[in-house]
Amino acid sequence: MDNIWIEMHEAAEAVLGEKTISEYVTAGEVSAAVRSKSGRIYTGVCIDTCSTLGICAERNAVFNMITNGEYEIDRVLCIPPNEGKGAPCGACRELMVQLMPEKYKDIEIMTDYPNDRVMKLGELTPEWWIG
Repeated sequence: MDNIWIEMHEAAEAVLGEKTISEYVTAGEVSAAVRSKSGRIYTGVCIDTCSTLGICAERNAVFNMITNGEYEIDRVLCIPPNEGKGAPCGACRELMVQLMPEKYKDIEIMTDYPNDRVMKLGELTPEWWIG
């Protein structure tokens, strides 16, 4: 595994940790790190609400990247509750596709951190409606 994935995992671990915000909102059970094309790493946590107004950790990290003036994703890593295995949900994939319609297929996604399994977003979404 290369050092960038390790650095991203450490960044995501640093913000991981479930917190009860109110009787209706929890956050932090899942965390994510997104590496922009410039090499900066942005993090985010999931925010769960009782009325579906929450957000996934991956989209939160992407929004953090956009808030900081960057618009191109290089890599995505998520720490879900199932031992670091899994792929972004459809809404997260859709955001990445729409953000980078010409280049989304090259975004690297860590799908299984313990086993160093990486896939390209184009493999996960081979024939998206956008392109």
